[in-house]
Amino acid sequence: MTTTLFSLLVARFPKPDFTSGYQYPEIIHGMPWEQFWSWLDLAILIGLMSLVAWAVHRRPSRRIIFCVSIVSVLYFGFFRTGCVCSIGSIQNVVLAMADSSYRLPLVVLLIFLAPLVFALFFGRVFCAGVCPMGALQELVNVRNFRISRAVASAMGFFPWIYLGFAILYAATRSQFIICRFDPFIPIFRLSGDIGMVVFGISLLILSVFVGRPFCRFLCPYGALMGVVSSVAVRKVEVTRKSCINCTLCHNCCPVDAIREPYANKGGEHRMLGVRRVLLYLVLLPLLTVGGGWLLSSQSDTLSIAHRDVYLYTLLQSELNEEEMPAEVEAFHEMGRKMEDLEASVVSVRQSYHQWAWFAGALIGFVLGWKLIRLSVKRTRKTYEIEPSACVACGKCFDYCPQNTNHVKKQ
Repeated sequence: MTTTLFSLLVARFPKPDFTSGYQYPEIIHGMPWEQFWSWLDLAILIGLMSLVAWAVHRRPSRRIIFCVSIVSVLYFGFFRTGCVCSIGSIQNVVLAMADSSYRLPLVVLLIFLAPLVFALFFGRVFCAGVCPMGALQELVNVRNFRISRAVASAMGFFPWIYLGFAILYAATRSQFIICRFDPFIPIFRLSGDIGMVVFGISLLILSVFVGRPFCRFLCPYGALMGVVSSVAVRKVEVTRKSCINCTLCHNCCPVDAIREPYANKGGEHRMLGVRRVLLYLVLLPLLTVGGGWLLSSQSDTLSIAHRDVYLYTLLQSELNEEEMPAEVEAFHEMGRKMEDLEASVVSVRQSYHQWAWFAGALIGFVLGWKLIRLSVKRTRKTYEIEPSACVACGKCFDYCPQNTNHVKKQ
């Protein structure tokens, strides 16, 4: 009976004939929608940064920057839910540098580079209002309780630590921690891990009273932007006229990026400052090497973030059948060999050791460089913007009486 039924099925559905000379039509693949949206994101990103650059340098206007902030929050934030973003693209670029098998999409590379290129020529116009995370903090900010300069300088070191670990975990194909621990993604997506939701809302509430806490004390991309903008071709200026030292711009700046006049009021001897700078210059290579050694010495512990190392750790521990995690069950059901897993663990730990050296050396170098910068004192006769800290928000434009008089005369 079974044989007869099988024969009937074969007769009804004969094998295809590939020798009839039939020509298959040419298949034309359209651009996937997500790829289209990514290129559209890039175009809008460049357009908004160009508009902010014009508003900052050609026609100092806080109103235009404020409107751009609203557009950015609505489009990049709630509509595009924060992806693809320049901040998270750091990890894609690092992974492409570390792993030749990973193909970095061109649009992601351009989204990573575009804000840095603009920063090189015009300052941090991306941070001004184009970045949805910075824009959201800017829109809710109504008061600015100034943080101590010493405390702010110390907390400004955290983004570099964050960047170092983001590089480590991305290069070793462990995690994209910038995306995983982004505090504003749950707000834009209106869902997410309860811990990150609480963290994001807390940061947003803090932003009401403190100017851009995430940008200043957490954002790893902001750290890179600060370095590039410090050598910008055109730096942000409060006014094109002479400063009258009225203190209004200094008091209104939400990120404390405007430095007051300095004339060595403490009377410190010049040679004392020179010796301190020389000491830090000697410490710079020591801190760099020490940071690399310290983090690499913990590479085996840090490597547990990789799925294979974590699985190997679980397999080494004695577990009852009732306590057996899903990862261990999947390992046995898939028939994977312990030897292959051990080889993978050895390779991962070697990779961690190498990249931990790099990440630790970066953190140590930045620490030494910050000590040098804090030790260098130069005379200022008027209030000046510090390019690396200025986010080009434009608030000082409206507060400066020199700009106000200029507008009234027109």
